[in-house]
Amino acid sequence: MARVYPLFSSSEGNCTYIGSSKCGILIDAGVSCKKIVTALSDNGIEPSAVKGIFVTHEHIDHIKGIKTLSSHFNIPVYAQGLNAQYLCDNGHIAKNTDCNVIENEIEVGDFSVKAFTTPHDTRQSCGYKILTPDGKSVCVCTDLGEVTDTVHENLMRSDLVLLEANYDYNMLRNGPYPFLLKKRIMSSNGHLDNRDSAGELLRLVESGTARLIIGHLSRHNNLPSLAENTITSLMPDLKRNIDYILMTAPVETGGEVMIV
Repeated sequence: MARVYPLFSSSEGNCTYIGSSKCGILIDAGVSCKKIVTALSDNGIEPSAVKGIFVTHEHIDHIKGIKTLSSHFNIPVYAQGLNAQYLCDNGHIAKNTDCNVIENEIEVGDFSVKAFTTPHDTRQSCGYKILTPDGKSVCVCTDLGEVTDTVHENLMRSDLVLLEANYDYNMLRNGPYPFLLKKRIMSSNGHLDNRDSAGELLRLVESGTARLIIGHLSRHNNLPSLAENTITSLMPDLKRNIDYILMTAPVETGGEVMIV
């Protein structure tokens, strides 16, 4: 039975483990190798269980620990073409590490992993749809400025979705960030606010997805309670913990896990 462990999730670093104590994959490695290994250990998972690291894009909060982790534990890395080239050209991949290009779908450790395009201000950005060995589907989708048709089509009919809810519009608008940074975050290539995330999650629940995790919350422009209240308030006819399960991914692992 596969589980989803959102080990780290924020603008300071992102890393999600999907699998069991024996076999699984990581989506991103955006904190230090030491932190990732400790977080895995806290959940009863050895680094040898990780059969691949899948990179969503090249921003540092998604790749910070990838070189040491992949090299030290001999874990292959998977990324879209432009990201794979960037990782290799800029010293984020050791010479002894396999860096594999994924453009659509690939089989790794009994997991089928499919990349789909997300709109973000980077050379190439994607989310991942994972089919687990027991036939469950999981989507991890953060760092996107809007929910495009491509994103929605890939999230649909998933058993579990981890979706970004990066900022609260009023907190960002009235906060201390410079105007140009606020404009970037709110753009169609920036991040999702709570309302946009809530709208998509409602559509997903109505189509049958019952397990939801919101992630990549900004420490400065959001609060877990605010994000969750926004989502539940836009689902007045659906009951939390009955029609759907909602969890907020922790900034740093607290041992929280969701069974697919």
